Amino acid sequence: MNQVPNIFKAYDIRGLVDSEITPDFTFATGVAFASLLQQEREPATVVVGQDMRASSQALADAFSAGVTSTGFDVIRIGLASTDLMYFASGKLGLPGAMFTASHNPAAYNGIKLCYSSARPIGKESGLQVIESFVRQGSPLEIRSIGIETERDMLGEYVEHLLTLVDLSAIRPLTIVIDAGNGMAGHTAPAIFSRLNCTVIPMYFELDGNFPNHEANPIDPANLRDLQRAVKKHKADLGLAFDGDADRCFLVDENGNTINPSDLTSLIAHRELIKYPGSTIIYNLISSRAVLEVVQENGGTGLRSRVGHSYIKAMMAESGAVFGGEHSGHFYFKDFWRADSGALAALHAIAALGESNKTMSKILAPYQRYVSSGEINSSVEDAASATTLIEAKFSARAGVEIDHLDGLSVIGDSWWFNVRPSNTEPLLRLNVEAKTAAAMSKLRDEVLSLIQS
Repeated sequence: MNQVPNIFKAYDIRGLVDSEITPDFTFATGVAFASLLQQEREPATVVVGQDMRASSQALADAFSAGVTSTGFDVIRIGLASTDLMYFASGKLGLPGAMFTASHNPAAYNGIKLCYSSARPIGKESGLQVIESFVRQGSPLEIRSIGIETERDMLGEYVEHLLTLVDLSAIRPLTIVIDAGNGMAGHTAPAIFSRLNCTVIPMYFELDGNFPNHEANPIDPANLRDLQRAVKKHKADLGLAFDGDADRCFLVDENGNTINPSDLTSLIAHRELIKYPGSTIIYNLISSRAVLEVVQENGGTGLRSRVGHSYIKAMMAESGAVFGGEHSGHFYFKDFWRADSGALAALHAIAALGESNKTMSKILAPYQRYVSSGEINSSVEDAASATTLIEAKFSARAGVEIDHLDGLSVIGDSWWFNVRPSNTEPLLRLNVEAKTAAAMSKLRDEVLSLIQS
């Protein structure tokens, strides 16, 4: 295929509709995906889901046509969250494709791919092969035309989630849910209507133009409506989902946003009660409190690079029961090691509903450090900036340096990490320290080096 755009990212395919990602492109990608699956001796049927973006139907249609043109079959599950697609892949034991650009603005779309049983496909585990096939042609053994069928799996997905968390004895709760006009508007009613909860919906109308705010809850600006609504309705909890609903962010009863590391600690604690002595994975941007909580509760903590393909691979190798990321992705062994925003939310609701405490009181024991959050700086030369920072800090006594993912500099009661973006000319900084003053001082020092 001539003039293939550079839209193959570290973990998925994502680009501008019409100018970068087109039906012709997704047809070729369908052929290439089938070729990879044939080489890997994967099942010859692909599960295909799609989000609510206006372009998703046509792009998924073309992809399905590409897959079936090779003799592979396709099962279309229609409108889906990404974790619903992972459920279908796991339940049916089939590879899958999800058409979504997640939290990106309306002008974008993309494809998330997985092997059978929701095993990840990233840059180092098949995506580069797919890209080369799209660019150069697929060495595929052509068979007869495959068959496309449809299957609604929303009900089965909900039933499975509700078997993983015991919600039978929770007290009545009031929960505000902001779907951001994304796919949680499709899945959340089916899930949360089954609970002993009064649900106050926000922006459940499926609209890929995102008329109220971007479906990107990691940006504090996109949580303000939810924060106001939680306080207005005196709710016990607020939930905010991203566009494809595989991530969930929480707001407590006071309208304060909850650091995903606090939720990682809470779920880790719960999973270690259920599976004593188990392994928990956290990425290197997670709070130091996560490892402390895991060790205090008899578990083993493993530190991972940022990114779902790395965490899922580490979970498979180590047998870990749970993994959490600072970005709001939460991974569960009993969900095929895939990430699910809804399942993370159910754990939070269970913890809240089993207790007479508020969510802020439940999470207080896990809030041991002060975090900067992720700060992005535009840089012309990320490598030079990183080298400058390392030279500045490596000479200090008692400082540990590692390069697991970017540059991590670790002190006795603080740490920071700088790492380049996979997709933009940005350097991402995360800082954590014991006090707000120490965090601010360290943050400003590193930022001054980046900006110089």
